[in-house]
Amino acid sequence: HVAVPFLVGSENMSAFHWKEIARSVAKELNSGVSGAVVTHGTDTMHYSSAAVSFMLRDLSKPVVFTGAQRSTDRGSSDASMNLLCAAIVAGRSPIAEVCLVMHGSMEDTHCLIHRGTRVRKMHTSRRDAFRSINELPMGRVWPDGRMQIDGTHAERSDSDVQLDAVFEEKVALLKFYPGMEPEIIDFLIDRGCRGILIEVTALGHVATDESQRNLLPHLTRAIEKGVVLAAASQTLYGRTDPWVYSEGRKVQDIGVIYCGDMLPETAYVKLGWVLGHNPDPEEARRMMLTNYAGEISAVSDPRAFLT
Repeated sequence: HVAVPFLVGSENMSAFHWKEIARSVAKELNSGVSGAVVTHGTDTMHYSSAAVSFMLRDLSKPVVFTGAQRSTDRGSSDASMNLLCAAIVAGRSPIAEVCLVMHGSMEDTHCLIHRGTRVRKMHTSRRDAFRSINELPMGRVWPDGRMQIDGTHAERSDSDVQLDAVFEEKVALLKFYPGMEPEIIDFLIDRGCRGILIEVTALGHVATDESQRNLLPHLTRAIEKGVVLAAASQTLYGRTDPWVYSEGRKVQDIGVIYCGDMLPETAYVKLGWVLGHNPDPEEARRMMLTNYAGEISAVSDPRAFLT
């Protein structure tokens, strides 16, 4: 069965579209299909796969995102093989999670199966642009129908999926950089922002009281205004840890939530989904640090670095 909830370039998508995808997929899965394939533009596909991962609870069948790095009018297009491999995973795999299936090499050899909350587009044009971050891929699939499932995953069942398609759109993803003007935070507060995901450096640092552009008073004001602040590392690989250096402890002490080894894009999407439930600050912290869809782990897999 084919459903077309909308046609739009992925760079023009927003939470409205994520919720529409989740609703459409839930309807199809609960009608008795074996799995769902979602075709999507590649530029923001990892945002959508993360959002749908949170919006579909008690998932019992595969939901597989796929796309094409090269259009079908080019001889080097990856579209047909990606779609074929995605259909194999959706129809026959034991995985009951949101995942993303794209080329695993520059050649037409196989596709990799990435968890929807752990994947990122890492190249502008390569056919194998998508990579799992901080964990190995869940498996691989060949266009002849073979599959190899390597990672842990939720297992298929016959239960219905529960739709939880909420999202607070007044959230921001803010990248810290040297020399950043602290008033950027004030601007977001005054515009009614309810949550800010900060891409911090390395283990979790921003400019503090040793800098002429000290962010701490502005972050403190945000928290006093009820804004939920969370932090993920802009290094992508590894995890935040505010306890290693004093600068990180200063940020931790004012109430910023450190998101472990979550990807910044995933943490941003999760923050919007969490705030869509209108939690109080302590419940928001608990939800941000709860693993709902494989997005956060106690220990990152060291084998996954640049693989």
